[in-house]
Amino acid sequence: MNTVLYYQRKYKFVYKYMSEKVKRMFADIADDYDKINGILSFGVHNAWRKKTVIESGAKPGDKVLDCATGTGDLALEFKKTVGHEGHVKGTDFCEEMIEHAPDKAAKKQLVVDFEVADAMDLPYEDNSFDIASIAFGIRNVDDPLVCLKEMSRVVRPGGRVVVLEFGQPKGVMKYPYQFYSRHVMPTVGGWISGNREAYTYLPETSAKFPAGETFLGLMKEADTFSETKAESLTGGIAFVYVGTVKDN
Repeated sequence: MNTVLYYQRKYKFVYKYMSEKVKRMFADIADDYDKINGILSFGVHNAWRKKTVIESGAKPGDKVLDCATGTGDLALEFKKTVGHEGHVKGTDFCEEMIEHAPDKAAKKQLVVDFEVADAMDLPYEDNSFDIASIAFGIRNVDDPLVCLKEMSRVVRPGGRVVVLEFGQPKGVMKYPYQFYSRHVMPTVGGWISGNREAYTYLPETSAKFPAGETFLGLMKEADTFSETKAESLTGGIAFVYVGTVKDN
């Protein structure tokens, strides 16, 4: 079956969440987002971001666009690699989330530009960046395929589109992780943020979003990459996907 049709049929629920509803949800938890992430992931999300930058092939002087940057963590990680001669721009469609990012950058003495922008409708010219990334955000857009195409559009031929997203672990990790995501995350996240619904929604979308080979199939359907690869992290709890943008 065509991967896009498979995705749309099996994961049709994704499209039922209106952008404004998702935006309001993230706005509501923005102040506690970093603290809760650190607690729920035991800090491992920081290692995942470092791995994402490594897999992207980023180097000093590169221009990077980080979509759905949230409070800016991945954008800041990229800035450490591209250096003063490079440029990193972080964007997010939720103003309340991204407003936390400039202060984080200043505290780390890193210069990164942040602005509100929608990953499905980026206000940048074609071939403007060497790398476009998105971490834990592509499952929350209305149409991931459109998002992949839009990210590819703003990246030069030979550049990379990099996606860090949750997966569904198998083997010995499967059932402990399912229990943790279904029960512990909503309880702890809801207790700290006061919004249990948000920390029920986030694990649910993670559990049902296509991962591994299925997501690589979606990248192939985008028809913007000359090659793609996936790297499993922590037993499949997360994946890094890298697509090399082909010539126009």
